[in-house]
Amino acid sequence: MPNSYQNVLALIFAIEEINWSIQLLPNISLGYEFHNFLYSHWRILESFLILQTGQDGIPNYTCGRETKSVALLTGTSWATSAQIGGLLELYKFPQITFGSFDPMLSENRQFPSLYQMAPKDTSLAIRMVSLILHFSWNWVGLVITEGQNGLKFLSDMRAEMDRNGVCVAFVKMISTSLLHDFLTRETSPVNVVIIYYDTDSLNDVNYCIGLHLVTWRVWITNSQWHADITGKNFILDSFHGTFIFSYHHEEISGFKNFIQTAIPSKYPEDPFLALYWFQNFHCSLSESTCTLKNCTPNASLAWLPGNHFDMDMSDGSYNIYNAVYAVAHALHEMFFQQVQVQSTSKGGWTVLSLWQLHPFLKTIQKLDAKYDILNFWNFPEGLKLRVKVGEFSPHVPHGQQLSLSEMIIEWATGITETPQSVCSESCKPGFRKTPQEGKPTCCFDCTHCPENEFTNDTDMEQCVKCQDHQYANSQQSHCLPKSVTFLAYEDPLGKVLTGTALSFVILTGVVLGVFIKHRHTPIVKANNEALSYIPLTSLISCFLCSLLFIGHPNTATCILRQTTFGVVFTVAVSTVLAKTVTVVLAFKITSPGRRMRQLLISGAPNCIIPICSLIQFILCGIWMATNPPFIDTDAHSEQGHIIVCNKGSLTAFYCVLGYLGSLALASFTVAFLARNLPDTFNEAKYLTFSMLVFCIVWATFLPVYHSTKGKVMVAMEVFSILASSAGMLCCIFAPKCYIILLRPNRSYLCKFRDKTHSWRKIHS
Repeated sequence: MPNSYQNVLALIFAIEEINWSIQLLPNISLGYEFHNFLYSHWRILESFLILQTGQDGIPNYTCGRETKSVALLTGTSWATSAQIGGLLELYKFPQITFGSFDPMLSENRQFPSLYQMAPKDTSLAIRMVSLILHFSWNWVGLVITEGQNGLKFLSDMRAEMDRNGVCVAFVKMISTSLLHDFLTRETSPVNVVIIYYDTDSLNDVNYCIGLHLVTWRVWITNSQWHADITGKNFILDSFHGTFIFSYHHEEISGFKNFIQTAIPSKYPEDPFLALYWFQNFHCSLSESTCTLKNCTPNASLAWLPGNHFDMDMSDGSYNIYNAVYAVAHALHEMFFQQVQVQSTSKGGWTVLSLWQLHPFLKTIQKLDAKYDILNFWNFPEGLKLRVKVGEFSPHVPHGQQLSLSEMIIEWATGITETPQSVCSESCKPGFRKTPQEGKPTCCFDCTHCPENEFTNDTDMEQCVKCQDHQYANSQQSHCLPKSVTFLAYEDPLGKVLTGTALSFVILTGVVLGVFIKHRHTPIVKANNEALSYIPLTSLISCFLCSLLFIGHPNTATCILRQTTFGVVFTVAVSTVLAKTVTVVLAFKITSPGRRMRQLLISGAPNCIIPICSLIQFILCGIWMATNPPFIDTDAHSEQGHIIVCNKGSLTAFYCVLGYLGSLALASFTVAFLARNLPDTFNEAKYLTFSMLVFCIVWATFLPVYHSTKGKVMVAMEVFSILASSAGMLCCIFAPKCYIILLRPNRSYLCKFRDKTHSWRKIHS
C-alpha cells in the first residue's frame, strides 16, 4: 500500500502541476481516473471496459460519459499489459507502462501502441558485476524470480560474470512452490547473493528470507525491491546492508511539499487516502456521513516513519510523473500542429482521435540509465533508510563509471569490515593457481612456484622463470640480481685455505733447507739428492698454485689455474715414479756389469720426469689451443650467485686429471711391488703411502666436486690440491727429516752396507 499509493500521489501531483502551467496545454485541464487491477483476467478486462466506455456490459457502447480517456498508464506486470494489450490495440489506445522495462513489451509488432517509460535494464548485469569486482568478490549466488525478465537477466548475468572471472555459486529460480526451501537447500556457502525481483513475487521472497534471519549475507538487488513494512525480529533484519541498484532521477521540486499537504479533506473523492488516514492516524468513522473524524490534529504523511510511508520518490512514481508529462506534451504538440480536429460531442467538447497521439508519443527517447547505488539501513529494525553510497554512469570513460563512498556503507549485521566472498583464498605472490577438478575456475588450490620461478601478484595462473642473471628470492615473489661471487681472500674459508697453503709452503721450504743443509749425509745421498730437491720444489709450486683459485678470477688466472695445477703435479708425481723405479733398480742389481746397473749409473730413471711432464704439457697445450678456460657466468651452479670461471673443455680437463691419476696409479703399483725391500733408507713403503693418499684424495674429489656449486666447489678443488700435496710431503719426507734431525746415528753408511750384505747373503 505505501509504495502503491505514492504512485497515485505522483499522478495527481503531475496533473495538477500541468493544469497550473500556462506554457503547457493552456486553457486545457487534464483529469484522471484510477482503477485497481485485481489479479483476475476478467477483472482486468472489466476495468478497461469501464475506463473506455463507462459501462462493463456492452462493448463499443458508450454510456454515461461525456469524455474519454486519452491514454492508459499501467503497472509493472507483463501479464496485465499482455492481457489488455490486444484489446487496446483494437482502439489504437495509447498504453504507457511505468514499471521496470520489459523486453517482451518492446515488440512493436505485438504491442505497437504500448510505450515504456522506464529505461532499459539491459545494462543492469554490467552494473552489478562492476560492484562485485570493486570489492574483489568472485563467488556469488543468484536468486531470480521466474519469468521472461528473470531468464533474460540470468543470461546477461552469466555472460558478464564469465567475462570478468566471477563464478556462480548457485542459481535458484524462484517460483511459488519453491519459496519455502530456496535458502535451506542451496549447496554452496556464499556471502554475497544477487536477488532479481519482479513485483509479483516480491513480498513472498522477502518473507522467506526474513523468516530465516540471514544477517550475515550481503544482498544485491534491483530497484523493484522494497522493505517489508512489518517488523518481525525486533532489532535484527536480514536485509540490513543491502545494496539496491535504483534508476537515478533528479528530485522533483515541490513533490515532498505536495505529499505533506495531501489530506483527505483536500481530496474527498479519493477513498485510498481516506483509508490510509484511517489506518495510521487513529481516526474513527462517522456512522451518519461515513466520513473520518477524531483524527490526529494536523496529521501529515510526512509524520509517518519510513517503514510506513517513504517520502523519497520511488522509480515507479518518477516514471508516472514523466509519463503524465509525455502525454501532456504529445497533446500540446498535436493541438498546435493539427489542422482539423474531429469534434462532435454531446456537450460540444472536442473528441480526440486516439491514434493521432502515437506519432508524438513515439518521440519519447530513453537513454541508458544512470544508476544510484543505495545502501539499505535497517538497524535497529524499523529504521528503513535508503542511503545513496554511489552511482554508476555509462556516460563516463571506462574505469570511472563506478564511484562509491565506502566510508558510509553499512554492512550486514555483525560485519565490521568489507566481507569476502570467494570460493578459494587468493594465492599470494610465490604461488600459482591450480584448478580443482570438476569445479568452477574460482575454486583452486595454491601451488608453490618451482625453484627459481616467481609470481609477483595474487592469483597468477603461471609462474615466471627468472632470467639467467637473476634468481628468485626466498618468498619467490620477485627476482633479485645475482651477485658476482668468488672464493675471496677475505672470506673465512678463503683465509683458512690461504693460511694453510702458505704454512705448507713454508714447511716445504724448511724441509728443502734441511735437505740442502744435510746433503752430505748418507740418507740424502742414498735417496738421490736431485730426486729429493725436484719433488720438494714441485710441492712448493703445488701449494702456491692453490692460491690461483682464491681471489677474483680473470682470464690469466683462469688459464693458469688448470695448466699450473696439471704441470706441477705431473712433475711431482713423475718424480715419485722416478724415485720408485730408482729404488727398485737399486735393489734388483745382483751382479756388476748387468744392463740394469748401467741404466742406474747412467741416470736413465731420471728421464721419466721430463718425458711425463712433456706429455702433460702437450695435453695442456692442446687444451689451451682448442677451448681454454675463460671468464663466464654460471647461472645454474649456485642459486643467487654468478660463478665467473669456466673450465672451457671439460674433456681436456678430465684428460689432464686422468693422466695425472694414471701416473699416480703407476707410481703406487711400482712402489707397492717394492714394499718388501730392506727398510733402511728404502723409500718404497713411504712412496706407496704417498701415492695411496694421493689416489684417495682425488678419487674422493670427483663425486664431491660434482655435488657442490659455486665457491664451495672451488674450495673443494683447493682442498684436494693441498691435501694431496701435504700427503706427499708428509709420507715421503717426514720420516727422512725425523732421521736427519732426531736420529742422526741411523744415517751411517756402514750400517746400510752391513744390512745390505746380510740381505744378499740370506737370499744367495
